[in-house]
Amino acid sequence: MEARVLPHPPRRISAGSLSVPVKLHLRRFPRGFVWGVATAATQIEGAADADGKGESIWDRFSHRSGNIANGHTPVIACEHYRRFPEDIALMRQLGIRNYRLSLAWTRIFPAGDRMLNQPGLDFYSRLIDALLAADITPWVTLFHWDLPQALEELGGWRVRATPEAFAHYADKIVRTVGDRVKHWITVNEIHCFTRLGYGGGDKAPGASEGMQVVNQTYHHALLAHGHALRAIREHGGRTARAGLSDNCLVAIPVHETPADIAAARAWFADANAQVLGPVFTGEYSDAFLRQCGADRPRVLRGDLALIAQPTDFLGLNIYSGTFVRADRCGRAETVPFSPSHPRTDCSWLKLAPQALYWGPRLCTEVFGVRELYVTENGAGFEDDQPNADGEILDLHRREYLRTYLGELHRAIHDGVPVKGYFVWSLLDNFEWQDGYTRRFGIVHTNFATQQRTPKLSAHWYAAVMRTNQLL
Repeated sequence: MEARVLPHPPRRISAGSLSVPVKLHLRRFPRGFVWGVATAATQIEGAADADGKGESIWDRFSHRSGNIANGHTPVIACEHYRRFPEDIALMRQLGIRNYRLSLAWTRIFPAGDRMLNQPGLDFYSRLIDALLAADITPWVTLFHWDLPQALEELGGWRVRATPEAFAHYADKIVRTVGDRVKHWITVNEIHCFTRLGYGGGDKAPGASEGMQVVNQTYHHALLAHGHALRAIREHGGRTARAGLSDNCLVAIPVHETPADIAAARAWFADANAQVLGPVFTGEYSDAFLRQCGADRPRVLRGDLALIAQPTDFLGLNIYSGTFVRADRCGRAETVPFSPSHPRTDCSWLKLAPQALYWGPRLCTEVFGVRELYVTENGAGFEDDQPNADGEILDLHRREYLRTYLGELHRAIHDGVPVKGYFVWSLLDNFEWQDGYTRRFGIVHTNFATQQRTPKLSAHWYAAVMRTNQLL
């Protein structure tokens, strides 16, 4: 038999007298793939009342006893407001070229109205200039949950006055920094700041309203997205690109068979009809409206046209998913996680790396999305502490990220139009109800000294970004 000659013979690792062939399996990402990190203003900035900043609903909510673990508040957080040059230098050191940040509405308009706080606007202008000087592209999120408390006292997302106030805020921001910012995210995770903020008391403002009110908050949040998109089109210039970040509910077929895939697709369509439906189809589906019954949102003429303006991309915040299979009649049936299913130290974050394949894929198949970015993905743990040598060896996070990114690579290989990925998060920070107990950062924050220390996962991710391949 004729010997087969390999075009590139495998490398060999010598181990004493043992010689072991090594086959390199490189999972490269497309040329121009966007790699980045993400943060949010409330979670890192601190300086909660500095230089004229107003009170947000998270400032108020965190000071109520029992709402946040250990009574923590975002008053200090990571002191990014004063330490941003240091953090930008760290990003530069790690080779980070894209940074998703959010602006605090209350730092610019303290009461959410038309009374401008110029020092707050100047801060973000300096921050954006410093990022650009470091060759880091800013991806700016206009709203990441921090509603002005003054607007909440006037009804918050329950009333149309809030998206109308947001329209004025968006206009001012885009007019001011739109010459330098060309990547915009309108709103972040509508599901969290509406249903969980107004329907369950879980997140700020901590209300427990009925479903008609909750559905109306969804609709008003979608209007805010529409107003922001309109502002970006009017004032952002021809090269501005915009979308929203959604934490869609991801269906994962138990078996990758036609029946289970069809069931997962149907489940995904129903589960995400309230946000992705209006944005990408221009309407609330009949099935969704029947499900709402008398609790359906009140929609005025022109609302859906505003909401459904064409976006340039969809951002996806994906951490986990729901396993779905077809029952005997072919209908979608969820399969619950077992109590021993692997998870992080967050009870809600069950490991399901296939979510980073099926989430983007189903967005394209069900809602026709043509360009996607994973705008958040990460893992929260409580034990990220330096060892005797000062290292933070967070192999658990590295393995989480590597496994999830493997599924994202599979999606791209199968033709899903994912153009970028942002890890959550750059820094350990104020993690909402968990305070400072949950650490999601690839960089460790010592909250007593504010010292930053890149973890093992940061060095690994730096190599992934540099080589554009999964290592």
